[in-house]
Amino acid sequence: IEAEMNAYVEYNPDVFRDKTVLLPCDDPEWSNFTKYFAANFERFGLKKMISTSYAKGAGNKQLTLFEAASPLYDEEKHETRGKLFTLTHDKDGSGNIDTDDIEFSGYLDGNGDFRSAEVCKLRDEADIIITNPPFSLFREFLAWIIDGKKQFIIMGNKNAITYKEVFPLLKDNRIWTGYT
Repeated sequence: IEAEMNAYVEYNPDVFRDKTVLLPCDDPEWSNFTKYFAANFERFGLKKMISTSYAKGAGNKQLTLFEAASPLYDEEKHETRGKLFTLTHDKDGSGNIDTDDIEFSGYLDGNGDFRSAEVCKLRDEADIIITNPPFSLFREFLAWIIDGKKQFIIMGNKNAITYKEVFPLLKDNRIWTGYT
């Protein structure tokens, strides 16, 4: 993640400045994308970071630290609802905006699927979408981003360049392969 993002920043130091970044498949407890952008929030000059996650599903009751410490925690919703996390300011008074300032902003109405109306609304709010989508949904995820007319950086399998939906975008210089 770092090597890829640094390539963008070297090319344009203000590439992320004053931008809202959406990480739509990224629970901050486990997602290195969310951790990376939170840790580099000030360096990049981000305006806002939004991170969503899928519902854990029946049987998986493992809480994130963000959720457990929140008055918004709801045991029933934890299993069936996606989660919304945001980062905008220094909430802990440390003088830095970083991973300690990520806020559990509550549960989504649905399971957190990127195709849902509520995640589409977050996509529309964002300036840039960054994540590694589920590989089985790569084509659909790419179409979702293109339909939203958003800038994006997504990590995927190298074989994706051969997909009939992807190759024309490469050929027409609408998308590029990454630095790494």
